[in-house]
Amino acid sequence: MQALPKSQLLRFVEQAYHLARRAVARYSSKFSKRRYTLHKHIVLLRLKVRKNTTYRTLLDELIEMPRIRSALGLEELPSPSTLCKAFNWLDMAVWRVLLNLSVTLLPTNGVVGIDASGFDRSHASKHYTKRTKLTIQQLKVTLLVDTRANAVLDVHVTTTRKHDSKIAPSLIKRNTGEVAVLLGDKGYDDQKIRALARETGVRPLIKHREFSSLHKAWNARLDADLYGQRSQNETVNSRLKRKYGAFVRSRHWWKQFRELVVCCLTHNIDKAL
Repeated sequence: MQALPKSQLLRFVEQAYHLARRAVARYSSKFSKRRYTLHKHIVLLRLKVRKNTTYRTLLDELIEMPRIRSALGLEELPSPSTLCKAFNWLDMAVWRVLLNLSVTLLPTNGVVGIDASGFDRSHASKHYTKRTKLTIQQLKVTLLVDTRANAVLDVHVTTTRKHDSKIAPSLIKRNTGEVAVLLGDKGYDDQKIRALARETGVRPLIKHREFSSLHKAWNARLDADLYGQRSQNETVNSRLKRKYGAFVRSRHWWKQFRELVVCCLTHNIDKAL
């Protein structure tokens, strides 16, 4: 009997499991109960984000997914609280290592756009918020996106209205060697950003705020075709919200930050498939 082809979901799980094995050890310490490996926890947490669901619903669906369970070597499923606790103690550093590894799966070209978008910190329908005059606080999420592969190279999240020009330097410094050309809109018009980019070997292609005719002339001389690739940032922002949700489920700010990094990691693996 001919074997069934692998589904997109199964290939996602296999790739996620492969990256997890490259990034972390099997267990958190020698005192671990060794019931579930870190690799399995990481993959299940990514699967939760990919399916845009809850812990309980994910585990309920996995009961009817023998091929997925087999790929992970899961003879029994963890409880929802076990996964929740795993998400609590897995450091942000682990997710950032996994994000960096996921970028290597994609054919990047070094032409990178930087842009910010908002994610809601709670879920409520627009009709409800309008009727009750409820204000939903947002997270400001800044993405560094490779324009060829639409890969998320890095992400910065803040609960404040921090200006774009204050966020860009940390992203540039963290990704030295990965960025050849940096594309940014007028929100990143700061000579310090341009100077930092040049110091690290990056060509800044950032529009000037037009306070004089000289600024207009500089903008007119920008490479329009190259700068036009900055729209890929908006494409990625839209995809993240449509596919994985425009709001975060976690209640604590530090878990919300991790959730968004896992979302970007999941996006990269999906693109690689």
